[in-house]
Amino acid sequence: MSAEKQLEDLKGGWAALAAGEMDKLASFYAEDMIFVLPGQDDVLKGRSAFRVALDGISQALPPGFDITDLRYCQGENEIVNIIEFKSDKLPNGSQCAVLFKFGSDSLIIEERWFVDTEQWKAAF
Repeated sequence: MSAEKQLEDLKGGWAALAAGEMDKLASFYAEDMIFVLPGQDDVLKGRSAFRVALDGISQALPPGFDITDLRYCQGENEIVNIIEFKSDKLPNGSQCAVLFKFGSDSLIIEERWFVDTEQWKAAF
């Protein structure tokens, strides 16, 4: 799969999330994907579990969560997003990173969030 296709698909996934198109978002992921939540000790396995979790996305994000900038850092079959965000309790904003790994079929096989866990908890 080309790096351009990976980038195009990832941007499409973020756009689907912003539009509330959760089925479309889930379509970018492999059936056997894993999603590692902030704190790194809670893992969703499989696209079905991920899709169900997307219905509760507002509870998983801090109140007022708003992405203000996305930067893309590409590697071989992976992209790291640096996310600038703000929320109600973090009005001056903060950053986190999200790793996306792609399988040979062009679908995302792993999504892993890297956050300052204490700051993330305090944002709720």
